[in-house]
Amino acid sequence: MKTLSSDIKPAKRIPLNVGVDFRKTYGRREIQGQLLNISLSGAFLKTTTDGLDLSEKINLRFKVGSRERNLTAKIVWKNQYGAGVQFYHCNNRDVQIVDDLMYFIEETRQDRRAVLNDIFEKLT
Repeated sequence: MKTLSSDIKPAKRIPLNVGVDFRKTYGRREIQGQLLNISLSGAFLKTTTDGLDLSEKINLRFKVGSRERNLTAKIVWKNQYGAGVQFYHCNNRDVQIVDDLMYFIEETRQDRRAVLNDIFEKLT
């Protein structure tokens, strides 16, 4: 039985705000942007979309903790606020990079929640 693309549920996305530098696969000029949400399959890249075409490949560079990471992605949609990108996972390492970033963001949030809970407990 064939499944329609509308039957496929999108991967869970988590909000974040991570600075990223990117360039077209064969380009030299780096452009700055921000990843505003991410999943294992893709992300929303806030940036100017002038000069970015649908299906164009880009190389993303960002930091997770103290490590610099690189990923390849494809522009799958765009609007005036930025572009939706789909990651090209060439190997397990690429999947691990995205998973590490998602884990890093979630852990940071958990630490903040714990601090806020401690503050609220002291106030009550």
